[in-house]
Amino acid sequence: MAHEIIGGPLKLADGRVLPLSKAIRAGDFVLLSGQLGLNAEGRLAGPDVAAQTQQAMENIEALLAEAGCGLEHVVKATVWLTDTADFATFNTTYAHYFPSRPPVRSTVCSALVLPGARVEIEVMAYAG
Repeated sequence: MAHEIIGGPLKLADGRVLPLSKAIRAGDFVLLSGQLGLNAEGRLAGPDVAAQTQQAMENIEALLAEAGCGLEHVVKATVWLTDTADFATFNTTYAHYFPSRPPVRSTVCSALVLPGARVEIEVMAYAG
């Protein structure tokens, strides 16, 4: 099956380009790499999980829009938090983006590769 790369390369604030695609459309599915709370300059949106969650969700919305779909098309989300104490705050911020019919979701706690990152969100959308 042919697929289309969406969003271009991921570039960090220090200029490094990571060897991954931000998103891929494969048939009716749009799959996004895990999104951190990085702003347009490649820096974390803030030190707290709420700001990082908001930025990650805005990044997700922008990539989905490039693929011709939106948050309403998201069917699966996987979330990584670095601290279980952030779960309630994360949930409150995340719920704002899915006020009805939220996708299925798994949330786990683990370290993230980027220092200071508190949340990473990966989604799959069905755009058929």
